[in-house]
Amino acid sequence: MTRSIQQLFNLEGKNALVTGGSRGLGLQMAEALGEAGAKIMITARKSAELEEGVAHLQSRGIDARWVAGDCADPVSIAHVVDETLQRMGNIDILVNNAGAAWGAPAEDHPLEAWDKIMNLNVRGYFLLSQLVAKKCMIDNKSGRIINVASIAGLGGNPVDMKTIAYNTSKGAVLNFTRALAGEWGHYGITVNAICPGFFPSKMTKGLLETMGEDRLKAGAPLQRLGDDEDLKGLCLLYASDAGKHITGQWLAVDGGVSALVGG
Repeated sequence: MTRSIQQLFNLEGKNALVTGGSRGLGLQMAEALGEAGAKIMITARKSAELEEGVAHLQSRGIDARWVAGDCADPVSIAHVVDETLQRMGNIDILVNNAGAAWGAPAEDHPLEAWDKIMNLNVRGYFLLSQLVAKKCMIDNKSGRIINVASIAGLGGNPVDMKTIAYNTSKGAVLNFTRALAGEWGHYGITVNAICPGFFPSKMTKGLLETMGEDRLKAGAPLQRLGDDEDLKGLCLLYASDAGKHITGQWLAVDGGVSALVGG
């Protein structure tokens, strides 16, 4: 029997792990998955922010909990996964969102900053996906992995936006998504990416101050920045049975910036 659209988007009975989930885009996606019926585990480095995030989710009637962890550290990643399995059960949905940025001219970019970005934004995604797949998704012949990339991974930057390591890492996330989708498709695991444009957040505060809100809005065909709802629909599509035949794909959520020549 063909299911209704409400049934296709329903996540009741599913468990989701969202990294970088205590605030910003991660919290928004956790909220979307929880509102669709999934049980939520959020993780980030700071316990106080995680407590606030869970309180926010629970105030919306979402079954949520948290575990602190550093997604650049293999030992910490293993702890996060083990805690999630122990406290919540099988992980059906993994949202790789934890990330960092660094602003510096390419010719002066510190090596330690380069390594920090790559270890969190790329290696962390790989290690967490690998562990969750081995402990849950491969044996279950089912899983949804959602990688948060960026339109910064699609091309270059305005001249005054100097984030060479961040751009490189997000470009890597896109091909990581394609490669993993190709390799794990026969396990019933879908792997897709979201490429946000500019969303006001703690991480983008410096860019907002440098470039100015009016200039950033003017650069988007829709003349607006991302808000607290704009990732919800795509995240839910990728995570639910409504997107069961979508894998190895990315979609920009950027008000049309990436559609422009040179965008």
